[in-house]
Order: sequence, then C-alpha cells, then structure tokens
Amino acid sequence: QVQLVESGGGMVQAGGSLRLSCAASGRTFSSVYMGWFRQAPGNEREFVAVIIWSGGSTYYADSVKGRFTISRDNAKNTVYLQMNSLKPEDTAVYYCAAATAWRGTPSVGSQYDYWGQGTQVTVSS
Repeated sequence: QVQLVESGGGMVQAGGSLRLSCAASGRTFSSVYMGWFRQAPGNEREFVAVIIWSGGSTYYADSVKGRFTISRDNAKNTVYLQMNSLKPEDTAVYYCAAATAWRGTPSVGSQYDYWGQGTQVTVSS
C-alpha cells in the first residue's frame, strides 16, 4: 500500500503563490507518473499537472500553463506543485495521485492507483 500526504495548502490573495507538497510512503514506491488534480465545489475533478517519474517530463492543463510548475525529488519520493500568479478560479481542493503503470492518458483520474486526502487552496480577490 502507498500513502500520499499533501501539504502546503492555504489562503492567499490573487496574484500570490503557494507550493504544495505530496510525500509518498509505504511499500517500495514505484510510481510511473504522479499528478495533481483539483476539485472546486460543484465542479468535477480536473487535471492540473503530471510528471513522469522516469525522465521528468511534465504536462499541464491549459488553465495553469505558465503559472504552475510540477517537480519531484526522487530521494524524498515527493512531488511539488509551485503555483504562482494565483487566481480566484484556482480555488479548490488539490489532490495528488500516483499511477503504478502506464495507461496512456495521465490526465485521466481513473488511471491513477493512489490518491492523497487533499489540501484546500483558497484564492481571494
């Protein structure tokens, strides 16, 4: 079993920054890729960003491209999401997720095996 624990959420004014962390623990961690998703009240969960564990390639949703950066620390089994120029529409619960096999479409939540408990991000205008 793999546990994912997010941290770093909070409240910030529009234009501000936050950095989310997602630490993986449990059985030998062998993720193929790790992603961030978010869900705002009344909305469906949406893809934010993903990093391919081997090689470090990254992909972003158009809504966050140029403002958010996903990165990883292999030694710590931790993934980060640096969020800059935050907007009120970024307000959501942010979840990290890990996939242990390549399933072709990292932007699809159903392709992930493990999820964190979520961390709230609130951006005020």
